[in-house]
Amino acid sequence: MPRKLRPDAVLVQAVIAGALSFAHLHDLAAAAGQSGWKAWAYPISVDLLLVAAWRRLRILRTDGAPVRAAWLWFAVALSASLGANVATAGLLDLDHVPDWLSILVAGWPALAFLGGTLLVHSPSPAPERQEIPASEPTETASVERAPVPEPEPEPEPEPEPDAVEAPETVPALPAPPSALPTVPAALVAHARKVADDHHARTGAAIDTDTLRVRLGVPAQLADAIAAHLT
Repeated sequence: MPRKLRPDAVLVQAVIAGALSFAHLHDLAAAAGQSGWKAWAYPISVDLLLVAAWRRLRILRTDGAPVRAAWLWFAVALSASLGANVATAGLLDLDHVPDWLSILVAGWPALAFLGGTLLVHSPSPAPERQEIPASEPTETASVERAPVPEPEPEPEPEPEPDAVEAPETVPALPAPPSALPTVPAALVAHARKVADDHHARTGAAIDTDTLRVRLGVPAQLADAIAAHLT
C-alpha cells in the first residue's frame, strides 16, 4: 500500500523560508543592475555556497580537522543571504541602490566560485599514525642455578659374542582359498546387486578390481566376495 504523505511543520517552514530568502536575493540582484536570468542565478549561488560550507564543516568535524575555512565561507554565504533579507525590508531604497552594493553584487560570482573551489578541493586530513613505543627491556631476576651433578663414568662395554649368521628368510606362501575371510550375507547380497547392475550396463561380468572399487573394501575381502558370487 502506498504510504500517505504527512505534512511536516519543519519541512513546510523550511520551504517558506527558502522561498522568501530566494525572492529577496533576486530582488536585490535585480535592483543592483543584474537583470534577466542573472538575477535568478544569484540566489542559487548563495544557497549552494551555504550548503557546501555546512557539508564541509560536518566532514571536518567528523575527521577532527580544523574548521576555520569552512566556518569562514559559511559566514560569508549566511551574511549574503541575511543581508539581502534585511536590505529588502524597507531599509534600502531599491530604486537608488548605492554604488558599493552594486560592486558587491557584481563581485559575488567570483567570490562564490573561489569559496566553492576551496571547499571542494581542500585536502582531507590524513589519519595520524600512532607510534608504537619501543618496549623497554625488562629486568630479569637473577636465579641461582642449582649445582649440576658430575656425570657418572660410563661402564666398560662387554665383549660382543661371535656374530651368528641369521637364517635366510623364507617367503610366505599365499594363503589357501579356505583362508579367505568370512563375508556377511548382507554384504554378499549387496555385492550381487552391484555385479548385476554392472552386467546390465556393460554386458560383461564384473571383475574383482572393479568390485573392490565399487564396494570400497580391501583386496582380500573383495576376493572372498567374488568367490561367493561365482
